[in-house]
Amino acid sequence: MRVMNENTPNEHREEHGMAKTSLAGRIRRYLLTGIVVTAPITITIYLTYVFLTFIDDKVSRIIPKEWYEGFYGETAIPGLGLIVALTFFIVIGWFATNFLGLLIIRVYEYILDRMPVIRTVYGAIKQIFETIMASQSSAFREAVMLEYPRKGVWSIGFVTGVSKGEVQRVTDEETINVFVPTTPNPTSGYLLFVPKKELVYLSMTVEEAVKLVVSAGIITPPDRGGNSK
Repeated sequence: MRVMNENTPNEHREEHGMAKTSLAGRIRRYLLTGIVVTAPITITIYLTYVFLTFIDDKVSRIIPKEWYEGFYGETAIPGLGLIVALTFFIVIGWFATNFLGLLIIRVYEYILDRMPVIRTVYGAIKQIFETIMASQSSAFREAVMLEYPRKGVWSIGFVTGVSKGEVQRVTDEETINVFVPTTPNPTSGYLLFVPKKELVYLSMTVEEAVKLVVSAGIITPPDRGGNSK
């Protein structure tokens, strides 16, 4: 006895269309996942290569060709500029940690401090680098939430320190320096002086908070439960 297929031609077309849609959806999901996984690695490698190549090229230009022509020919030695630059910074770092180096640094800082415009620029740059490089500094090591730009709207921020000097003196409460980054470029943003009691300290790390900001909320860190403070 012959069994008749009860599916109509329209139903066959609908099932075929759903299968194609499902396949297209999976391909699209795989494509986006592949981009998310490979893009950060690729961009990081590329930027690192560009930076190292830039340093190598600039430093190599100031090295006399006579130093390496005899055993390498007319072509510059790849990586020589980078090696020279690293060696230079190491020597300067060693020199700056001994008595004579500290004395020389104090002398030129004293001279720069007498130059109105230069002392402002130098002081600001020095303070930024000291804050970033200091191993014991709490700058950018705590993620917080605060109501900004208005009540009821919350933003992610990073604690950069405790307010001091005139900023703290003219306020009635303990004030914290908070950097509120913009999305998707966290290198720009706003510096806010916020009362400590108005901050919500988060359990997520600074790296996780940066990913949250850069991804515009797409990459959400896991909830570890409870605030750190």
